[in-house]
Amino acid sequence: MSNASSPVGLIPFAPQYRSSGVLVHVTSLPSSYGIGDVGPAAFAMVDRLQAAGQSWWQALPLGPTGYGDSPYQCLSSFAGNGLLISPDCLIAEGLLQAGDCDEARSLRENAVDYNAVIPFKHRLIEKVWTNFRATSHSALRPEYDQFCFEQAHWLDDYALFRALKVRHGGACYLDWPAQLVHREAAALARARRDLAELIEQVRFAQFLLFRQGKRLREYARAAGVHLIGDLPFFVSPDSSDVWANPELFLLDEQRRPRFVAGVPPDYFSPQGQLWGNPVYNWEALQRTDYR
Repeated sequence: MSNASSPVGLIPFAPQYRSSGVLVHVTSLPSSYGIGDVGPAAFAMVDRLQAAGQSWWQALPLGPTGYGDSPYQCLSSFAGNGLLISPDCLIAEGLLQAGDCDEARSLRENAVDYNAVIPFKHRLIEKVWTNFRATSHSALRPEYDQFCFEQAHWLDDYALFRALKVRHGGACYLDWPAQLVHREAAALARARRDLAELIEQVRFAQFLLFRQGKRLREYARAAGVHLIGDLPFFVSPDSSDVWANPELFLLDEQRRPRFVAGVPPDYFSPQGQLWGNPVYNWEALQRTDYR
C-alpha cells in the first residue's frame, strides 16, 4: 500500500518470487525512551531481517493516536505519530543534549506506558523546537520551510487541529465552541494567531519524523528490505480529516456521523461491532475525482 505523504514513505512492490517477512509495529522495538521509534533500533531491525534472508517488514498504521492509543483511530490520515521520533537521532544532530533525556530512566522498558511516554516525548519536542528557534541560521530552516510548503494541503489543518486540542484539554473537536466546530473564518483566524507558537511546534515535529522516516526508508531499500504499511478502513471521528473536510463524510448538521462503520456478527463477535467511524460520502468524493 502506497501513501506518498506517510512518514516512512511506504513503497509499492509486486514480487515475482516467493518471499517472507515479519509484522512488527515500530512502537514494539527495543528502546531506552519508553517506546520504539524510527532510530537505531529500527535500523537494527532492517539489519536483522536482511541477515535472516527476509524481504518484508510490515508495521501497523503510523498515524498520531488519540483515544485509547490505538493506531486504528488516528487523529490524521496523513500525519505521523510524533512519539516515533528518535531522541538518539536528535542528539546525534545536536538538536538535543543527552541530559535532556534523563527522565527516560524512569520509563518502562518491557511495555509502553502511554501516560508516561506522551508527556515525556512532548517535553523533548518542546526542547528541540526551542533549540531550533534559537539558531537563527540553522541549516535545517530551508528544509523545514520546504516541507511545510509541500505538505500544506494537510499539515496546516492538522497543526491547527492539534493546537486547538491542547487549548481545549484534549476534548473531541465536537465539544469545542460551535464556531470552531463549523470552522468559521473569523474563529479560525483568531485561533491561528493565538496559537501560532504551538502550531509551528506541531509542524516541526512532523518535519522531524518525516525526515527520520525518510532515512529509514532509504536504508531499508538499500538493504533489499521492503516496507509494508497499513491504514484503517475508515478515519477516526475525532480527526483533522473529518474536521477539515466534513463534506466528504455523511454527517448531520451538528457534524456528528449519520451512520457509523462496523462489522456484522461473525465468529469473533456474535453481536457484531460498531467502530464509531463516520461513513464516507462517496458521491462527494467522486466529484473531487477522489483527490
